[in-house]
Amino acid sequence: MNLYKTRSGIVVDYQNQFYSVPVDDWDDLVNRDDLHEFLLTLTAVAMPSEDYQAWMKTALLAPIGRQEVWASGVTYLRSRDARMEESKKSGGDNFYDRVYDAERPELFFKSTPERVVGPGAAVRIRADSTWNVPEPELTLFITSSGKIVGYTCGNDMSSRSIEGENPLYLPQAKTYDGSAALGPCLYVPKAPIAPDTQIRLEIRRDERAAFTNNIAISQMKRQHTDLVSFLYRECSFSYGCFLMTGTGIVPPDDFTLRSGDKIRITIDSIGTLENTVA
Repeated sequence: MNLYKTRSGIVVDYQNQFYSVPVDDWDDLVNRDDLHEFLLTLTAVAMPSEDYQAWMKTALLAPIGRQEVWASGVTYLRSRDARMEESKKSGGDNFYDRVYDAERPELFFKSTPERVVGPGAAVRIRADSTWNVPEPELTLFITSSGKIVGYTCGNDMSSRSIEGENPLYLPQAKTYDGSAALGPCLYVPKAPIAPDTQIRLEIRRDERAAFTNNIAISQMKRQHTDLVSFLYRECSFSYGCFLMTGTGIVPPDDFTLRSGDKIRITIDSIGTLENTVA
């Protein structure tokens, strides 16, 4: 089932029926280890409404409350190769090669909730960066106890020219206003998401497809539970946490985003997150 945060309240889509959720606090609702079962109970006693499907398209918010957003790096082979190539001149390429095979993953803080944008909102590229790309990522929602209960589409906007100049510039390349997008919903399945789930990226420019590609999440080197285990080793999250799991789709080196580009990230069972570059 899919859980939506909208300007008019919280809505759950179960078997193509839309139900209003009688809960005002998003954080209290989603930070439950039994979230799927709880939503099933709500839909069993509620009456579906036909109104939601029409207006939700223009009323969707990012499915986040007071949660932090963290991210994983170099979890796909394509990402390792891209990071190595962009940082070769600075001598930092060896770091990415080593972390890909290391036991400890690369984890970094991505965004506060205030910097996250939702469906239809504008993502940004840094004014001091010359090479910018979106990074489409399956994003986990993890409760405060460390259990993965949901998934959403994530866009980890990245300034490749800044990160490539020096790996120590990673926070500046990754964390800034409008550098993260989440949505369109929180997918809450009974069982973990299927390994053959596809992530698709389409970048449109002047009404034409400028770049398209897709990958299965089974191509990820690390297990989701392993990433969560390292993240929660010495960090606690009172309201739960979002964790972007890395990208396996990287546009060619001669591509950079421009203002006005439309970014569409589609993940099976979750839907499509669309944003325009400001």
